[in-house]
Amino acid sequence: MKLYLVRHPPPDVEAGICYGVTDLSLAPGAADATLAAVRERLPAGLPLFSSPLRRCSEFATQLAPAVAATRLELDVRLAEMHFGAWEMRRWNDIPRSEIDAWAANPCEFQPPDGESVLAMTQRVRAFLNDRRARNESAVVVCHAGSIRLLLACMQNASDRDAAIAVTRERLAIPYGSLTVLG
Repeated sequence: MKLYLVRHPPPDVEAGICYGVTDLSLAPGAADATLAAVRERLPAGLPLFSSPLRRCSEFATQLAPAVAATRLELDVRLAEMHFGAWEMRRWNDIPRSEIDAWAANPCEFQPPDGESVLAMTQRVRAFLNDRRARNESAVVVCHAGSIRLLLACMQNASDRDAAIAVTRERLAIPYGSLTVLG
């Protein structure tokens, strides 16, 4: 089983904004550039899974015919972290006390009305376990957070260990990049 993980192209949002599950469109022209960059590096004839957020699903809809995907499925388990009350706020405008609380317990802290890294790990691992159970290779269009967690889940036995690993290591996942897992 191999997963071909594609981070979505750049979204149409100002730099410095927290936008986890906010449903943003792609920046103008971003899909074309990413499609050209990844299309030839992806195998044809695999299923394609995507986060349902527009910045992923819009791109996945264009990518599917380009790689002759056998099917396109939107899977909510691939969505980015839900930052709750922090969504669409400037990172610099989030109260320092809340950021400090997150830093003190990055695995289990939940932004107000949001989710923890541990909760996100559990849903991402459920997606990975489904692929493993089916021994199914696939192309996956998702977010940097989801990609980091998929990588961590492959290397760590427990959800807690995977969540902790992700909070300790800030692996750069550029927009439009391809990471092969497996």
